Amino acid sequence: MGHGKAKRGIPSKTENFNEWYPFMVEAAELVDKRYPIKGMDVWRPYGWKTMKLIDALTHAEMERTNHEEVNFPLLIPENLLEKENALVARLKRAREEGVDPDELRDEVEEGGFKKEVYWVKHAGENDLDIPMFLRPTSETAMYTMFPLWIRSHKDLPLKIYQMVNTFRYETKQTRSFIRVREIHFFEAHTAHANEDDASLQIQEDLEIVDRLMHDLCLPIIKAKRPVWDTFPGAWYTIGIDAVMPNGRTLQVASCHHYRDQWAKAFDVTYENLEAKQTHCHQTTYGMSERLLGAVVGMHGDDNGLIMPPSIAPFQVVICPMIRKNLEVDTVAVAHDVADLLRKRGLRVKVDDRDLHPGQKYYDWEIKGVPLRLDIGPRDIAQGTAFAARRTGGKEPLPMDTIVDECYRVLDEISDELRSRASQHMDDVVQPLPTFNQKEGSWSMEGEVKDGHIYELAFDGSDADAEVIERMTGMSFLGDATEPYVKERP
Repeated sequence: MGHGKAKRGIPSKTENFNEWYPFMVEAAELVDKRYPIKGMDVWRPYGWKTMKLIDALTHAEMERTNHEEVNFPLLIPENLLEKENALVARLKRAREEGVDPDELRDEVEEGGFKKEVYWVKHAGENDLDIPMFLRPTSETAMYTMFPLWIRSHKDLPLKIYQMVNTFRYETKQTRSFIRVREIHFFEAHTAHANEDDASLQIQEDLEIVDRLMHDLCLPIIKAKRPVWDTFPGAWYTIGIDAVMPNGRTLQVASCHHYRDQWAKAFDVTYENLEAKQTHCHQTTYGMSERLLGAVVGMHGDDNGLIMPPSIAPFQVVICPMIRKNLEVDTVAVAHDVADLLRKRGLRVKVDDRDLHPGQKYYDWEIKGVPLRLDIGPRDIAQGTAFAARRTGGKEPLPMDTIVDECYRVLDEISDELRSRASQHMDDVVQPLPTFNQKEGSWSMEGEVKDGHIYELAFDGSDADAEVIERMTGMSFLGDATEPYVKERP
């Protein structure tokens, strides 16, 4: 473990997470970072299978909540970005001046995603009359179409989503899944008759988040972002953060309430019950491949990944003993067991490579397969398969109830991952030391430590928040939607 290295040359997660993480995403064959454009990794089969399983959970939630899937073009004309920039600039000024955005007119000003977009300015040998850009997100593209789809109150609510790649010119240091230039992205966009209906949509989004994070075994912090960290063009933003092993937060999702500002900018109206044209109220909800980054970071250990069973490409790997002159065909038995498990809905891999068992175990530990079944002549004679959990622990499982036993063990592995992650968050999230203000000066009782997240009861002003940020050297996540510090004796 010395020098930040665990056994077998793997960096130690506990001693050097920043070295462990990039090593692991490549060692586990999730992505290959050697593509000749920075921040655009190549998804390898194992990583893409994992991401598609996360997508499948999201698709199921969208189906359950009556969202319809769409697919918009990648290219967006420049004039739509200018419209977005004008809206964002006006909302920014309204916040700064404390006035209603409707009191201000649109002005040409830098804002939104303009500094982050990739441009397409010629096709073949011809310059384009109107430059186009690759979508960083899809408000401008979608809201151009909304007025064509929404005519009356009967068309509401409109609830659509897409899973696409978005592009942002990220100038900071890139990191697989966490900060990339080509992003596997989920975005849901909705339009509603009024502000209250849009607010109910935000609550539904947060319930979806809870269900997804339960499946990923990730505890999260949900917080309404401060004004200065609100998504451009939003009335308010709720960020969803996972707590990484180093005590830092990673935003894995966000929900935005737009009120009617985007509708006014893009003329998204409907005819209400009184036959009057009324602007819609809109919301968005977004997630990305950061979800996979959070899973890697939170659940992995010094031996490799630990995949939650819900998204593991292989929930069970079966390793038959391969040796010459065996009296029983262990490989055939392994495939029979695999077929039985597959018929009951489990994702199974039989590793019948002619390799030393230790090499196989190493490969599947790195990839984080939740459950390994070893099958040898003695196991077959005893009517069992020997089970090894990726979270630790071994036991024989009876062959005659092998399917039910595998499901039981996988459920227990999920519970164990949730318990570990929740305990980590309990350890990291602490009450902030008391602040005192006297005669215009501030003091703090105690100290803050790196690797912790602090919670405090706060009803002060933005200026007060800036004082706290300056004194602690930390940034405000926002107003938590629920308390996270457990009562301590």
